Amino acid sequence: MSMPEAATLPLAEWESFYIIVGGSAAALSGLMFVVIAVVADAGPRAATPLGIAGFVTPTIIHFCAALLISAILSAPWPGHHLVQLSMALVGLGGIIYTIAVWRRVRVVTTYTMVFEDWAWHVILPLVAYAVTLVSALAVEHETVLAMFLIGSGSLLLLFIGIHNAWDTVTHLTLQRIQREQEKPGK
Repeated sequence: MSMPEAATLPLAEWESFYIIVGGSAAALSGLMFVVIAVVADAGPRAATPLGIAGFVTPTIIHFCAALLISAILSAPWPGHHLVQLSMALVGLGGIIYTIAVWRRVRVVTTYTMVFEDWAWHVILPLVAYAVTLVSALAVEHETVLAMFLIGSGSLLLLFIGIHNAWDTVTHLTLQRIQREQEKPGK
């Protein structure tokens, strides 16, 4: 079976989807600067290097991965090989990075993770990146299914980032409220 050419890849049909996902990921990456400002303003107890590396930085990485996937699949590729290689590298890189995040969050002492945290910070990112990697390998033989799975993976990364940014801000806000209520004279 010969390799399909770029004209047979349904990339043009996905253009609007990736404009939405990529644009959202880029905008939300910028919004993370606000989250960092909130972290910095929350005080020294809230922001530790391991906490930032384990909880805030991965959110930016997931937004950037969704943006990168959108950019890759919006490019005018000459054939499947480079699309497959690019998507496989994104998936593999994301898996390796998520394992590094898992190692970081295990040693954070300022916060005890619950199952929801493990799901959103480790399990779901691993799923998203694994789906991207496996889909990249399937592009040649199951093009339509692979495109839907890659789209699902990029959308999952976007939702993970939204959830984790919100979770970080609400956690820090609740910490600040608790500190304010514990102050003498209140």
